[in-house]
Amino acid sequence: MILLTGGAGFIGSHTAVELLNAGYNIVVADDFSNSRWETIDAIRHITGVRFPVYNINVADKNKVEKIFEENNIDGIIHFAGFKAVSESVSEPIKYYRNNIDTTLTLLEVMRSHRVHCFIFSSSAAVYGTPASVPISEDAEVGNCANPYGRTKFYIEQILNDVSFSDSEMSIVLLRYFNPIGAHPSALLGELPQGVPSNLMPLITQTASGNVKYLKIFGKDYPTRDGTGVRDYIHVVDLAKGHVAAMQYAFNHKGIEVFNLGTGNGYSVLEVMAAFERNTGIKVPYKFVPRRNGDIPECWACVEKASRILGWKAEKTIDDMCCDAWRWQKHISFLNE
Repeated sequence: MILLTGGAGFIGSHTAVELLNAGYNIVVADDFSNSRWETIDAIRHITGVRFPVYNINVADKNKVEKIFEENNIDGIIHFAGFKAVSESVSEPIKYYRNNIDTTLTLLEVMRSHRVHCFIFSSSAAVYGTPASVPISEDAEVGNCANPYGRTKFYIEQILNDVSFSDSEMSIVLLRYFNPIGAHPSALLGELPQGVPSNLMPLITQTASGNVKYLKIFGKDYPTRDGTGVRDYIHVVDLAKGHVAAMQYAFNHKGIEVFNLGTGNGYSVLEVMAAFERNTGIKVPYKFVPRRNGDIPECWACVEKASRILGWKAEKTIDDMCCDAWRWQKHISFLNE
């Protein structure tokens, strides 16, 4: 049985679906601070499977212990954590406390229950401003541009130390690039609390009229059109990467790291143009100053994940835009 911390979140919920479809049993732990209970209903509807759900903060050791006592946990995928780059700059203590504490609690409980399989939801943010692109897993890490990225970097260092200290541990670090899109059913998607900080929810909410115009942060980056370039990956592809990583982890000892991306970079203006092309909707926008903590460009070398995990992203930027818009229309209908 796989414990998904943050399993009601954007990436966690899609991974729950793919794990259930692959025949795994799951348990979800989430405090629903940035997710909704309706997401659990959607996972169950899509898969036809019921599973245990614990409404807890996974920094609470006693409550995590209860999960392990009541379920036969074989492995953990740790999604739970704060993730907004700009918020991490303004509230770094909040990010360090939450993201690191939850990880330490899980590792302590795992040790006492002799569970050795741990997959960590890391980020391309650990690379900071890369010396070159595409970025491979052996690129320098640690010179992070923001506190969010530093929490991921520090947790990776903790996990390296844990792996060194315990030869039975199987740890996989998954460095995500930029997940967007939604489940094709339109029952699962990204639904941030308050004003979105990520590009695609901002585009879809602007297109639906919820936001007056899209703010594009910076037009003077050293990129092909002056806007930031990122490796956008469909969230379903990303979720399937976790299934491949779990299969690998159960037959592996030590620690390994994989990039999960497409290997292609798209600028903000290119993503917006793809959305307009696929939906026929013009998105009003204005350029505003750069945000603290943002970098010019970032995309992945994905050869290692293909070679070792047998995984690669299959969906296109057009798929990402269409599925994100279908999700936005669904939630707009529900809110009417």
